[in-house]
Order: sequence, then C-alpha cells, then structure tokens
Amino acid sequence: MISDGATMYVFYMAESFQAPNWPEDELVFHLEPAFADVETAEKRLIALGATKPAHQPGGKHWTLLLDPSGQPFCISAVGKNG
Repeated sequence: MISDGATMYVFYMAESFQAPNWPEDELVFHLEPAFADVETAEKRLIALGATKPAHQPGGKHWTLLLDPSGQPFCISAVGKNG
C-alpha cells in the first residue's frame, strides 16, 4: 500500500496475471505518475526493473515504461500529464 494521505494505492500479486500484448491488447489498468525530475525518475525506475520499449507514443509529453511483469505505465513531468 502507498498513500500520501489523499490518495491510496493498494498492490497485490495476482498468480494468474498475464501482461497485455500492448499495444494490440486493451489495458485493464494504467498508471501515469508524474515527477519533478522525469529523467532521474526514469533512471531510477529502470534500475528497479522497469524497461523502456522502443515504441514511445507519447512523444515529448510522456515516457512509456514496462514494469517487470510487462504492464505498461507512463511517466511525465508534474503538470504535464496528457
């Protein structure tokens, strides 16, 4: 569980989870955290096990990463989502 007092995220392991074949499959869920320093955040997330696929549909607006299970998520600068 992660909380900042206003928002709470609860994570759990799903034994039968299979990452989507993105971008062909629809995403069941999608996180888009924003960071003050996107470059540093990207490096840290990759060090923690995320990967950065060649397909980057966000252009200069956001960076697409895959978590260790293959689930896509996007990161962007604070105030720059979407």
